Amino acid sequence: MAMSLRVVVPPHPLIGHWLTMLRHQETPPALYATAMQELGRWLTYEALRDWLPHRQERICTPDGECDGTVVESGVPLLVVPVLPAGLELWHGARTVLPEATICLDGVPNDVESNAGVILFVDQITDGIGVLNLLQQLQSQGVDGRRIRLITALCASPGLKLLGEEVPDLTLHTACIDEGLTAAGAILPGIGDPLRRLPFRMSSHD
Repeated sequence: MAMSLRVVVPPHPLIGHWLTMLRHQETPPALYATAMQELGRWLTYEALRDWLPHRQERICTPDGECDGTVVESGVPLLVVPVLPAGLELWHGARTVLPEATICLDGVPNDVESNAGVILFVDQITDGIGVLNLLQQLQSQGVDGRRIRLITALCASPGLKLLGEEVPDLTLHTACIDEGLTAAGAILPGIGDPLRRLPFRMSSHD
């Protein structure tokens, strides 16, 4: 695996809790969706910790002055959820990134030169589908330093592929499982989100 791939698994009990809800075979669909959303929220929070552009600014409070931290509003953030299940991660993450621009049709044809891009993928198995999206971004000049990849779960084979092909990529996930089944599912995994999530009348909300 290339050393430029940075995989972050935050040691937070809430992340572990919601991952367990995804794993459990008896978790009902509504709770499964909630777990995916909560992982989207917490993993995005962690991903922004050392990535979101910000500046220090001297401000006046009602009783004096102090130094404050201000997020740079001039740096656009583009969100690309991999439909349909990656949208559940975004449903949770949008409370953290209310001003981000969402693209529901895959990678747009024109990405601003200073934009940060956040990909939401429900899980990474062999990595081939995600690699295709990342290569589309690379073709537009968006390198790994401008990308954050959020996924509930990933398998080692997929990480190996991404590490070999995409320099300087950072990925946030709840857990890394080692292998895949003969059918290509993560083992032990979280099941098939398309079968376990409740049907949404409108997935583009």
